[in-house]
Amino acid sequence: MKDTRPKNLNLFAIKWPLAAITSIAHRISGIFIFIGVAILLYLLEVSLESAAGFDFVLELLAKPLVKLLVWAIVAGLLYHLIAGIKHLLMDFGIGESKQGSLRGAQLTILFAVIAIAVAGVWIW
Repeated sequence: MKDTRPKNLNLFAIKWPLAAITSIAHRISGIFIFIGVAILLYLLEVSLESAAGFDFVLELLAKPLVKLLVWAIVAGLLYHLIAGIKHLLMDFGIGESKQGSLRGAQLTILFAVIAIAVAGVWIW
């Protein structure tokens, strides 16, 4: 029996469906949130230690690089939330077809971009 399967699977040559990309991004955003929560908890701890610590955190949060970091954490959280809602709807049988999964992925990206843009305006 001849084995026609590829020997080396090049993941960069595969044309991924949009639903697969949003699903993988959902997992990556979960990892990003895990790391981001540690950063935010550290800032919370420092701010609650004393009045000087609170002032220090306020001073940090005024810097553009720290604002960008907080925005990135919030962006990951928002994307993860919206993609998670899509996955919950799929658990209820909504959007399980090929066309439905494409539409769900498109809506996930649309809602995530809007939510992340609003969060960016609010943070800056």
